[in-house]
Amino acid sequence: MIRIWIMTLVLLASPAAAVEPDEVLSDPILEERARAISSKVRCVVCQNEPIDNSNAGVARDLRLLIRERLVAGDSDQEIFDFLVLRYGDFVLFKPPFKPSTYALWLGPFVILLIGGGAVVVSLARRPKGPAASAADLSVEEETELAKLMQKDTPQ
Repeated sequence: MIRIWIMTLVLLASPAAAVEPDEVLSDPILEERARAISSKVRCVVCQNEPIDNSNAGVARDLRLLIRERLVAGDSDQEIFDFLVLRYGDFVLFKPPFKPSTYALWLGPFVILLIGGGAVVVSLARRPKGPAASAADLSVEEETELAKLMQKDTPQ
């Protein structure tokens, strides 16, 4: 039983690869560059998955396109520029920091600041300990509280 669990964990821990054998380049250096580029390119169908791990047809087309451009002699940056020109900054896992992507880059920090501010305001408005709640009691409530406390106190 333990062996099955270990095998399952090993299989889950290993990266899923959708790259088909017919896509692999014969030159290992170009193939390594293709894999490095593909790991930074988002599948436009799956959205949060690199094209190397996606079985979508568009991902396969992108993998083939990257390999074709490498064989043609394009640099890595030329390939990224081509993909951005064709699919927009969305295709990159790490889009450039420019006016059209400011919200993407700064949004999480703004949300964190707003949330932190809300927590600070909430804590500032909260009553300060048991003394604040006792001060809010009326005379009748204080008398009733004193009676209840005397009744519960062991003598």
